[in-house]
Amino acid sequence: MLEPLRQGLPPMEPSAVSSAASCALPARYEAVGEARRFTRRTLTDWDAAERFDDICLVVSELVTNSLRHALPSDIPRTEDPPVRLHLMRWASRLVCAVRDPSEESPIARAEVDDCAAESGRGLFLVESFSDGWGWHPLAGAPTGKVVWALFRL
Repeated sequence: MLEPLRQGLPPMEPSAVSSAASCALPARYEAVGEARRFTRRTLTDWDAAERFDDICLVVSELVTNSLRHALPSDIPRTEDPPVRLHLMRWASRLVCAVRDPSEESPIARAEVDDCAAESGRGLFLVESFSDGWGWHPLAGAPTGKVVWALFRL
């Protein structure tokens, strides 16, 4: 599970991963709440709840972006949900990564013009609350991309 996700992540020894968890998310907006609950349970199990608020906000934004911008409108209802959330923990770092079927680059706005706008701030928030973020296309099957955020614990 880790090797395809590691492409494009900051240099971290794959064998040093102390914990990893993932969940499939359906193509509906209720999946954002499911992702937050999964993140809370996982961080609690890992005794890593000290950055829960920041991590949960970023997970919500990454999943929302995948659901809003990365899914085709005619997505087939298959057994394999199109979006997956992965959490990986190293001794002093945690990465949350969201995989989706789109090969399109996420686009971060250079600045947020309207602070009262209800959309358009997602990647700005990801950048503000994480210690780093990025994305990479997946090679082979499945196709798509992974958008990730790094947190120091």
